[in-house]
Amino acid sequence: MLKLIPPILGPDLLAALRAMGHGDEIVIVDANFPAEFLGPDVHRADGLSATAMLDAILTLLPLDDFVDEAAIGMQVVGNAQERPPIFGEFETILARHEPGRRFSAIERYAFYDRARQAAAIVQTGEARLYGNIILKKGVIRPVG
Repeated sequence: MLKLIPPILGPDLLAALRAMGHGDEIVIVDANFPAEFLGPDVHRADGLSATAMLDAILTLLPLDDFVDEAAIGMQVVGNAQERPPIFGEFETILARHEPGRRFSAIERYAFYDRARQAAAIVQTGEARLYGNIILKKGVIRPVG
């Protein structure tokens, strides 16, 4: 245990977050997501929700403010305009950690393609459908 670091972030996931550079992406996914064979290292978080993991990760990870879309979900198949309830929770968490950052969503297979290029995937036990989000890492600017 360490001070100020959420205890749900294990040592391997902390190492992956620390190793990421500006523009790298990490993906938080639900229990149904086909994570294991996409390519990136998978960090298991069984029993945890995607929203709890998002909240914990955003305590440490700055989002990229050089791009319009730094937090991206997966669109509902067959209805790109539908907004599952978990999207509202994602937006609430984003607003708390990264005020002014907008949440967007992309088509399912485009999401899979982007996940293949991620630095890591965190597979949660999230049972709600579309509990998937890509986060693009930003920078921490020097003080003063």
